[in-house]
Amino acid sequence: MALADFAADFRLVAGGKNPAPRTAAIIVSAGNSTRMGGTVSKQFLTLCGKPVLAHTLLAFEQTKQIDEIVVVAKSDAIEAVWQLAEQYGIKKLTHVTSGGKTRAASVQRGFRKIDPKTKFVAIHDGARCLITPDQVAKVCRMAYRHRAATAATAVTDTVKMSTRWGFIEKTLDRDRIFLVQTPQVFHADLYRAALATVKDDTLTDDNQLMEKINHVVKLVDFGKDNIKITTPDDIPRAEFILSQREVQK
Repeated sequence: MALADFAADFRLVAGGKNPAPRTAAIIVSAGNSTRMGGTVSKQFLTLCGKPVLAHTLLAFEQTKQIDEIVVVAKSDAIEAVWQLAEQYGIKKLTHVTSGGKTRAASVQRGFRKIDPKTKFVAIHDGARCLITPDQVAKVCRMAYRHRAATAATAVTDTVKMSTRWGFIEKTLDRDRIFLVQTPQVFHADLYRAALATVKDDTLTDDNQLMEKINHVVKLVDFGKDNIKITTPDDIPRAEFILSQREVQK
């Protein structure tokens, strides 16, 4: 992308003429759920009366900055995702595609499905279902300004680095340590260029693409409630957080 084109995009955002450049969300929901146990994929487990994935999709559906939603799912769950979207009124869903062998490969499959006119892409874990529309919008706005932004949470514990033998090597500065979450939002041309340069399907998050091409990513601290449903213990915790939100309304 030419510098002049990026400058034009930034002026539109900053000037309020186009507060939301076309933004597509890729919801990654193709994992095996091995740590959950049971026979039902975690994306379809019920959380306060709705499937986990429904909570996630509704948050992006209700975010005005999001124009399009693409879901990456297991091949045998594609029809179920479409049915869920119809049941919960997810109108922005345009594609449901099958996942790859790794998370990175799954994201790339989703990226190939977004509208060619897309300016920014928001990548999110389908099982990170407590995300809110306000939070999605906040990360998007930071990405519009910096071209790359990610949800995160600051570390409050003392953090140690270990030796390869399992002994403490040193203490890290926790004021500079963050646990990265999703959504992770990038300028589409920047993300496309990073994919072409790095070509690595083993990366565990998309911020690593930016690191490898030496592009900064703005951290957006959401605290500890933006959890990902990974183990059975996460279900009651997530339900408690949702119930507290209802009380606070």
